[in-house]
Amino acid sequence: MNLVISGKNIDITEGLRSAVEEKIGKLERYFNESTEVHVTLSTEKNRQKIEVTIPMKGSIIRAEETSTDMYVSIDLVEEVIERQLRKYKNKLIHKEQNVAQLSKAFVDEDAYDEEDIAIIRSKKFAMKPMDPEEACVQMELLGHTFFVFRNSDTEEVNVVYKRKDNTYGLIEPEF
Repeated sequence: MNLVISGKNIDITEGLRSAVEEKIGKLERYFNESTEVHVTLSTEKNRQKIEVTIPMKGSIIRAEETSTDMYVSIDLVEEVIERQLRKYKNKLIHKEQNVAQLSKAFVDEDAYDEEDIAIIRSKKFAMKPMDPEEACVQMELLGHTFFVFRNSDTEEVNVVYKRKDNTYGLIEPEF
């Protein structure tokens, strides 16, 4: 496993580098030697944020954690990634997807009991064409964190969503 550590608005000190290598290095037992793990440390006001992205064939494993202390954020993100790996291991193997980037020992390990994903509610609704700003207003009025709509400019189905920092994102399809 190869760690690629970078920083935004923060100098990566030797202490931070060793903390990342120690904590994220624990994930090494899940991956083979060629897997790249991208770690980005950033700071903004009093928020210390770590983002970990692990590109794998056909999917991406990603987690981010924010706290007032970078070392706490590092501890938290390692737990999240480990939980994600254990949760999705069986699904990857069951669907016979490419598990080449996972270590053989991890793949051969006993199955992790996790409940299947169950869809408990389904909705149908008419999508009137609107612009992304109007979709954000509708999302806020409904009290949701995302809203699916037909973009009046492109006639494509789009999604707006509310981010953790109370900004908005837009997802547009690319074919």
